[in-house]
Amino acid sequence: MRELPAPPQADELSELIKKKVAEAQTAGGTRETVTVDWNEQKAHVDVIDLPLSKLYFNPSTHRIRAQRSHDAAKDAELDQNPWSAESQDYLRFLLQASPTDTNLRDVEFDALKDSLEEFGQNDPGLVTHQGIVVNGNTRAAVLRLLGVQSMRVGVLPESFTWADINAVELSLQLRRDHRRDYTFINRIIAMEEQAALGRTPEQIAKEFRIQVRTYHQERWILATIRELIKRSQDVGAGGLRLVDWEGAQERLKELQRLYVKLETLDRDQAEILKELRLAAILLNFSKTDVRHINEDFLKEGLEQKLLSGGPAPEDRSEAKPTGVMIPGLGVEVPAASSAVADMKALNDRLLRAAAVVRSRSEGPGLGNEAKDRAQSVLDDAQKTFDDAIEAAGRSARLRKRKQLAPARLAEACVSIDQCVSDLVLARTSRSLDEEAFDDAVIKLRGSLLKLAKQAGRGLNDPGDGVAWLMDAVATEGRQ
Repeated sequence: MRELPAPPQADELSELIKKKVAEAQTAGGTRETVTVDWNEQKAHVDVIDLPLSKLYFNPSTHRIRAQRSHDAAKDAELDQNPWSAESQDYLRFLLQASPTDTNLRDVEFDALKDSLEEFGQNDPGLVTHQGIVVNGNTRAAVLRLLGVQSMRVGVLPESFTWADINAVELSLQLRRDHRRDYTFINRIIAMEEQAALGRTPEQIAKEFRIQVRTYHQERWILATIRELIKRSQDVGAGGLRLVDWEGAQERLKELQRLYVKLETLDRDQAEILKELRLAAILLNFSKTDVRHINEDFLKEGLEQKLLSGGPAPEDRSEAKPTGVMIPGLGVEVPAASSAVADMKALNDRLLRAAAVVRSRSEGPGLGNEAKDRAQSVLDDAQKTFDDAIEAAGRSARLRKRKQLAPARLAEACVSIDQCVSDLVLARTSRSLDEEAFDDAVIKLRGSLLKLAKQAGRGLNDPGDGVAWLMDAVATEGRQ
């Protein structure tokens, strides 16, 4: 987190704001204020009316942090010159765009536009003493679109630093009554920034109203996404963007849970399944499809089908390390197994191909021909993954059918055991309905006879359980 430079004409705008605040404080009648949570305290700041043309969108807002990577050149310009007309226009564009596809307009933005157009501004925004919007950036974008000339805003104290400003924005946006949620990626970026400020996981989890284990889960997801972005970078291509992973929240959370469960048992298996699931998520397979990539997927050797049918290996000529040196300790540990390395190499090819296809830049290796080749790699991988996942689904359905009858019988045993306890209690209290119980036992006898008939079909050497059942039915028949 860095201190941004003051916007143009900051002193002039600050004087205007001070004058308006002083007028609001000395005017008769009830003053309008807005409550701000800051450092576990509540501050009440005055609300004034400011011209929209003099307000600046906040370059540090967490609302669109991930979406800034939509255009790398404009994102870089935003870092260098956050108050320029071009940067402010880029922020306004992102505030209107869909979080998962910045080429589309956000339906929630349109809903807010309809609300403000019909009812006007109900809740004030929040600005710094220099006119930078802290809370209400989306509302400011809507009001500008509607041609409104001014906006009601509360003014933060002049002493607030950028760390204070970001903390206030989070406290306001994380209230349960906010209109528009942070997107998944923007929320975990905000958590990362809070951790960089030295806050503990317990403090951050409390602020975001989540459990500590959820905080650690989402930090793991962000670290994984950053690693994938780095791996997707190649000569001439800028790599994937944070925004490319919006919409994958549930699939990434399920991946993290699976990885943590398997990591302590078999690290290589955990890494292979991680790479496979990440590739399936990249190829936009559904949550139910991705779930088929599990331990049984590996038991059936379906990952070999993906390796043999996936994109051809690239000639990178780097020797695979046999070990990894731990910095500072001088200790070498074994590197990833060849199976893990092969799966990572497959995923790297898909990541780089996706980066080329989704790139908006022009440059060497990013022409139409290169994009067509990259799309062909993804299409081939999509078909190979589709075939493997379909095979895994068929196997899963077969296993389910195989286990269905034993599971039903196990449930029946639990019910009979409970019946024994209920029977003892009923006899003790002399409340047993003996006729109803006798009728139920007769139904049980009929069900067991039908079960024995089906269980004994085609078995030359039945197991002990089925043999006992068939003997019991034979005894029943002789009586």
